[in-house]
This record gives sequence, C-alpha cells and structure tokens, in this order.
Amino acid sequence: MAISDLQLAVRYTCELCGKYEHKGRKVKNTSMAARDFARLAYLKYLLFVADSNGSLNDAETDFINGCLGMNANVSYLNRFISENKITCKSAGDTFETVLELFTDADMLEGEPTGSISLLFIETINSAGLMLSSMDGGADAAQTAAIAQIMVRLRSKRILNLRFWQSPLKNRMAKVPDDFSARNREAENIREKKPDSRDIDADTGTVEILEIPETLEELMERLHSLTGLKRVKEELDTLINLIKVRKLRAERGLPELPLSLHMVFSGNPGTGKTTVARLLAKIYSKLGILRKGHLVETDRAGLVSGYIGQTAIKTGKVIEKAMGGVLFIDEAYTLTSQAGSNDFGMEAVNTLLKEMEDHRDDFIVIAAGYPEEMEQFLESNPGLHSRFRTKILFEDYEPLELMEIFKSMCSKYALVPSIEAEKHVLEFFRKRCDEENENFANARDVRNFVDSALSNQANRIAAAEGSISDEMLTSLELSDVENVTLN
Repeated sequence: MAISDLQLAVRYTCELCGKYEHKGRKVKNTSMAARDFARLAYLKYLLFVADSNGSLNDAETDFINGCLGMNANVSYLNRFISENKITCKSAGDTFETVLELFTDADMLEGEPTGSISLLFIETINSAGLMLSSMDGGADAAQTAAIAQIMVRLRSKRILNLRFWQSPLKNRMAKVPDDFSARNREAENIREKKPDSRDIDADTGTVEILEIPETLEELMERLHSLTGLKRVKEELDTLINLIKVRKLRAERGLPELPLSLHMVFSGNPGTGKTTVARLLAKIYSKLGILRKGHLVETDRAGLVSGYIGQTAIKTGKVIEKAMGGVLFIDEAYTLTSQAGSNDFGMEAVNTLLKEMEDHRDDFIVIAAGYPEEMEQFLESNPGLHSRFRTKILFEDYEPLELMEIFKSMCSKYALVPSIEAEKHVLEFFRKRCDEENENFANARDVRNFVDSALSNQANRIAAAEGSISDEMLTSLELSDVENVTLN
C-alpha cells in the first residue's frame, strides 16, 4: 500500500467515527467528539512507534501529519510525547476504547463478520508497520511493541463480536434508540481486569483486593462462568435468602437463621477459588461484609512448627480477613494428621473460636477434595455446626472443557482450525473417560493450551519467509495432536 493510500485509510476511519457519532454511537468515557478521540488514539500510537528508537525525524513527522491532517513540527511532537508519557499500554488503552465503537457499529450496521472493525484493525497495523520502516527498517523493539498492541486489539475485537453474536444481542435489540443503555449492558459481561493481589510475607497468605463493580455485574460474571450449574443454583438460593433476610430486618420481622460459612468440595480446577473471589465481592454489595476482600491461605499459612505459635499465626491470618472472606484451600490437611503431635488441630480450634466470636465480621470458606472434606468435617463436632452449607463443584464435561479451551484461545487471539477443534474435543472426551487421578479439569485445559502454544512456536520458527499475522494467530492440527498430559 502506498503511503498516500494508507494516510487516506487513517483519515477515513476517523471520519467513520464521526459518522457513527452522528447516529448516536459515541466513544465512552470521554467528552471529546468521536472523530477527534480517534485522531488522538492514532497520534499516541504513531508517536509511540516513531519514538521507540529515541527520536523523531522529518519523514516520520510528515507521515504523521499526513495521516491526521496536521501541520505539527518535530519540536511540538516531542513536547507532546514528553507531556503525555506515551507507553505501549496507554496507546493500546486509547485504541481499545475506540474499537468498541467499531465493533458495536459492525453489529448495528448488519456486519456480523466484523468488516468495519477489521478495517480499523488492519489500518492500525499497516500504519504502525509503515511508520516503523521509515528509519531504514523496523527494529525488534518496534516490531514487538506493534505486535503486542495488535494482539491485544484483535483479542478484544473477537470478544466484543462474540458478545454481540450471543443471545443477549436479541434482547438488547429491543431498545434501538438507547445506544448508551446497550453499551452499559454490554459492559456488564465483558471481561474484567484481573484482581489485584497482596502477598503477606510472614504468613504467605494472598489477599484479593476488591475492584469496584455493581452487584449486577458481579452476578453476571458468576453466571457467565462455564458450567457449574448446580453451584450457581445453590449460590442464587443463598443470595436470595440474604436479600429476604435483609427485607425482614428492615420491616422489623424476626431474623431468619443463616450460616454463611461454607465448604466448597471438588476436584482441582473446578472453579472453587474463582467462585470464592466473586462471592466475597457479592457479599460486600449485599451489605453482609464490610470490605468484601478475600484472603487465600492453606495449612502452611496457618500452622507453625512450634508449640504455641500456631494460634498466633492463625490469629494473624484471621485478623487480615476481618470484614471479608477467609478461603482455606485443602483445609482437610489441618486435621488429616491428627493424633501425631500435629499442630493442625490447634489451628482448627483457634479458627472455630474466632468464627463464633466474630460471626458477623468475616466468613470462612473451606475447600478441598470431596471425600477428604467430609473427613475434615467429621474430625471435630464444631466444624459440622459451623459449616452448614456444603457446595459440590462437579467435574467439567468434555463440551464444557472445550468451551474453556475456546475461551483461552480467544484470550490469546488464537483461532483453532476445524481439525484442531475436533482433535481437542476428542482428547478431552478420552481424558474424562479415563478417570485419571491426575485429571485437573480447567487446569488440564490451561496445560494443554500451554503445550499447544509451544508446538505452534516451533512450527512458526521452522517456517520459511515472512511470518504473517495469520500464522501467529492460527492453531493447527499439528499444534495439538501430539499434546500429552500426565
């Protein structure tokens, strides 16, 4: 593509933003006109690419001016860079905001294949590559930065289009005049940023800090998890009980008895920790917990090897969990060695006392294998009375594991071939039938994807000629057919 044609393509995509804004489709979270915000996104991106080698030259400045219809000099652009501290992340963030307008436009303009957003994506990629070549050829840092931004945008585009192609699209189409309402509802099920973590150096516990979300968003996230039908039903019931209990209290009626401490039993990789994190935030929104954070721990975080130290160590972890949820993974290990001078029971006794003394200030979720957790509850009469709610996390079915596989592929902007998908489904069908003691549900899927990515990397490295975006994002049968798991 000639430079002049590319510059026209950049200006055209900016004009498209203006066109869609005129129809009521705006870029969210900004007071700027959609066209101007798109121009700002291009400016940040192009300056980031041009400045990745440490300097701007006249040719790069002329290219940027031609793309955006500006008449800026090198001094002005350098000052813009220094004042805005443009990074790969900030350039990607701005483009991602504009991309949502284009993927929304795809669906609302009757382009389910995403041709409008694809034009935008390809223009961004071409502009970056052409600009980076103006200094005698793109260096590794420039190419890597462009690829990082493009993979992020391609992945986001796939997620957005999948949302619009979901059943929710039909429900939202009933309100065609309220585009902002559609955007708000769409945002409720879009992928959220990962939780922040704070690791305690003394106890080894991990605290999950709350990211503000509405109750509706959190419930949508819970129900968007793959599988877990019985878990969702039981938690819905529990949440409804909490709501009714709150209504009764507001009207002066006797309070319903309700125990919120619970046992999550299930095999590895069935989503126990993921659900616990969401539940902590949901309880906060329901007013059950002051803070709604989650503290993860295990035997190592609660038990000390010296007499009298376990109670102190356990107390510190509980104090950290006050106002939130204490999640004890593999809780059965606290009692499995009872009678052999083990300090695990000291941790259990300390825990039971604090659960009674602070019953309204923190919630305990004990998790582990089903059979072992039954033994855990039988080891101490106080455990049965405290943990009245027991939720079983069943193993995933092959089709559910396949859904998780596709979700992970989307995260990495990977597109499996039909043959690859067939092989993966058959692989997990056999995996589920084998009753292998090492079967780890979603963790198996993650390990499978990791191995497939290694195979893909070897395939691409052995390829001759230039490496296209399609090669980087495709997952072929050869990438998955030799994957093995323990």
